[in-house]
Amino acid sequence: PKLLVALCKDDPTSSLEDQQALAKQLANVFDFVLRFDQLKMVFFQNHSSDFSYYRRALHRKGLSVSTRNEMANRMSLFFAYPTPMMRVINETAIKFLSQPESQDHGVKCENVTRALSMMANVCHDMVATKKFESAETNMFCLHCMTGSIILFDHLHEDGAFSKKSPIHIKGCIMVLKKFVG
Repeated sequence: PKLLVALCKDDPTSSLEDQQALAKQLANVFDFVLRFDQLKMVFFQNHSSDFSYYRRALHRKGLSVSTRNEMANRMSLFFAYPTPMMRVINETAIKFLSQPESQDHGVKCENVTRALSMMANVCHDMVATKKFESAETNMFCLHCMTGSIILFDHLHEDGAFSKKSPIHIKGCIMVLKKFVG
């Protein structure tokens, strides 16, 4: 929420230009979130089932579970979602923007969605025009673009995939499809 306040309290266009270091921090958050969720999907795709099986097996044998039940339930719920970190980001942003304190800070949902659409479009343009040679930098931009689109889709009433969307969604999808990293 603090990044949203700093970047979206005033005009998002000027804020993103004037506070590029904060915009980069938001991009870092999206990059981390998508990398984490990607690793979770690859390495822990069956973890939820394995964890549930482990708990049931211990219970059947009459052994006490060393992990407290509440913590075990939270872990199960966390791993049940395919992209748990992106889910947390979405829920946190929605909760923050629905509370009166976000209005007290001067953060409007329209400003947040405008900033997210600008970030997605700028990242798309940087990858599409091959501004960077490094595959790692391009992947960073694609993560930022994707995270911005996903969060925008959850916050905007029409979503990211409507014809009215300010995000050049077709171009973003094409860039993702064509990217070879």
